[in-house]
Amino acid sequence: MATLEAAGVLRRFGGTGATAEGTKAPGRPRRKLGPGKQIPFGFAVGPGLLVAVWVLGSAAGAIDPETLPAPWTVLQTAGDLIADGRLQSNLLTSLQRAVIGLVLGVAIGVALALVAGLSRLGEAIIDGPVQIKRAIPTLALIPLFIVWFGIGEEMKIIVITLSVLVPVYINTHAYLRSVDSRYVELAETVRLSRTAFVRRIALPGALPGFFIGLRLAVTISWLALVVVEQVNATSGIGYLMTQARTYGQIDVIVVGLVIYGLLGLFGDVAVRAVERKALSWRQTLGD
Repeated sequence: MATLEAAGVLRRFGGTGATAEGTKAPGRPRRKLGPGKQIPFGFAVGPGLLVAVWVLGSAAGAIDPETLPAPWTVLQTAGDLIADGRLQSNLLTSLQRAVIGLVLGVAIGVALALVAGLSRLGEAIIDGPVQIKRAIPTLALIPLFIVWFGIGEEMKIIVITLSVLVPVYINTHAYLRSVDSRYVELAETVRLSRTAFVRRIALPGALPGFFIGLRLAVTISWLALVVVEQVNATSGIGYLMTQARTYGQIDVIVVGLVIYGLLGLFGDVAVRAVERKALSWRQTLGD
């Protein structure tokens, strides 16, 4: 009787129900409520559609080339920049700044999140200043940092580092504090050391939040890089774009924007690939 009632409930909500023997009852096919199978190279579908609109709009004359140059013009400009070596040298400089700032910001963000997440005193000292930094735009800090650190590489890397550590700290700290208290009680029962507790319970529990913060950090590192490279810079993609703006070279500006966009996209794809590998034990809608 209970089995028949359960089958009736399933049919009401679109399911097929089941008999006591486990076979499917005849009727409508069972609906799949998940997002479905992954699309191969699905990350490229959206950007590909944008490029297609750009190509078609430029070919049809719907996009003014003085406002947005055609894709083939941008490709030709990129080829010219590669031929004279300007693109490679400035791109290498930008990559160095972004990677150094990203690594430092992630390391500091995780360290602060662990201290604040595992200690009430640490949270009282650390959380407030991080929230204050989150509320202050990066652009607003640059004049002060120029006075303190000058206009060299040190200032640029510090700006990127401070921008990156905020999302890493916030997401890692949030997930660390959401670890089930029963695991903490179990660790106390089996007398785990503090180091073993952090390694076996705290860090695995905070890992999903860390990867969310890391994805945001990769994007923010490029956003901060755009800002610092357009303020008193002498090299980098941002500097190249600033020079192009001075001389009205819109095609060079678009080349720089495309490069920033591609770096952000592929950076996010790389982080998501590492996340799937590191969190392969989870069963989620994304699997």
